[in-house]
Amino acid sequence: MASSPLGNGGSRKKTYLILILVFVAGIIFTGLFNVGLSMTNEMDYCTSCHSMKINLKEYKETPHYKSASGVRATCADCHVPKEFVPKMIAKVVAAKDVYHEIMGTIDTPEKYEAHRWDMASRVWDKMRANDSRECRTCHDYEQMDLSEQDRSARKRHGRAMDEGKTCIDCHKGIAHEEPDEPEEEEGEA
Repeated sequence: MASSPLGNGGSRKKTYLILILVFVAGIIFTGLFNVGLSMTNEMDYCTSCHSMKINLKEYKETPHYKSASGVRATCADCHVPKEFVPKMIAKVVAAKDVYHEIMGTIDTPEKYEAHRWDMASRVWDKMRANDSRECRTCHDYEQMDLSEQDRSARKRHGRAMDEGKTCIDCHKGIAHEEPDEPEEEEGEA
């Protein structure tokens, strides 16, 4: 039997080289993926579509944008989960907004307003379903010092904790204008 001039050692070296190359490629891919993902969380990226300029204008008038303490929440802070799997799901779902911008469904202020209630309702439903997870990265009942809040807030937050309410149950319209609920058409109900 003729043996390879490199013997078994050459085959092992080739296998190790391939494994090292795959490992390095994985690191590079992961780094590029993370950079790309981070870029899509930037405020400039989020508000680059015409329709999101409406949200940006509203947001700039809220305490989430300008506060006495200088702390600012960005689009990603409120709309993108921190955990990897929920973040990936949010990114895939957000692709529909880009699609609708490109297709012209929400590309003008008038079209955007026509769809605002449905869009807001979907966000509110998501926030209820996940117990306002993104809000709670900054606003957590357990971390609140109710004694430092005014009487009304202290009472409402205390009751909300007892009743298991989530942030969005009381704070709709906190960062964007709350849309008017559409009137029911005759024959509906």
